[in-house]
Amino acid sequence: MELSDVDLNLLLLFQRLMQERRVSTVAEQMNMSQPGVSNALAKLRRRLGDPLFVRGPGGVVPTPFSLRLAQPVSQALATLHAALNPETGFDPLLARRTMTIGMTDIGEVVFLPTLLERLSREAPGIALNTVRDTSVNLSDEMANGRVDLAIGLLPQLKGGFYQRRLFDQRYVCLFRRGHPLEDTPLTLAAWREAEHLVVVSAGTGHGQVDEWLKRRGVRRQVRLTVPHFMSVGYILQRTDLIATVPERLAQQLATPFSLSLCALPMTLPAAPIHLLWHARVQQDEGNRWLRGEVIDLFADAVPRARKAGSADGRK
Repeated sequence: MELSDVDLNLLLLFQRLMQERRVSTVAEQMNMSQPGVSNALAKLRRRLGDPLFVRGPGGVVPTPFSLRLAQPVSQALATLHAALNPETGFDPLLARRTMTIGMTDIGEVVFLPTLLERLSREAPGIALNTVRDTSVNLSDEMANGRVDLAIGLLPQLKGGFYQRRLFDQRYVCLFRRGHPLEDTPLTLAAWREAEHLVVVSAGTGHGQVDEWLKRRGVRRQVRLTVPHFMSVGYILQRTDLIATVPERLAQQLATPFSLSLCALPMTLPAAPIHLLWHARVQQDEGNRWLRGEVIDLFADAVPRARKAGSADGRK
């Protein structure tokens, strides 16, 4: 027998009869007439090939087949009821789940230490995974529920996504302490003549810096090019190279790698960093709680969340 052969209402009636053992009581509970209950029971008997209930003292008595069926039906209906009526009042202290955030290597340095510190106090049972927003189809992964949130400069996430601007990422110049440029104002000529470490992070919004410089014909002496930001601190610490990097990353690298940062001698466009999530998790309480923590920890003054990809002020 296929599930499509059985009406869910008949199973609900079966469960009520198992509990009450009186047709009149079940009819009243289900807002049915007694003949209506009898007709529904007859239909279920035909479907299952068993009398299910027989007359007894003061009501009906279940058959052996009904007694075997009672617990599986009750469990199945309880599971379905719980799925359709999820518990409210998410408690981060008691929650046990793993959540996945899409971000770049910059994001891991800038966001994860502070976020994990907060979670260790407020949500010790929540574990985090990260995925590179350039190594997966982030839009599909979030639509399918495999990635809960994304943080970064992510113009590819449009229709079906909510977004909240966290801050505008400015760029600064980063170099080792004791560098010849440290004690003098950084001029455009000095910046151009220095040897540069350049990060070509394909698929991320930070490539806009190089595009902006090229469009304006600003040349620099590139000594080393790397595909990610993770090695920047190690390299700058032991060389006279300089790098143009996001300000919040520079602030994180300065102390552990003995680096200095200063303003650039030109104004580069700031990168708008957003928190994004798919519409499918807009009402999920755990997702909503984690979004609130990210906003509380990292957001400047920003407008309320909005849907991405529309004409009314959206991307």
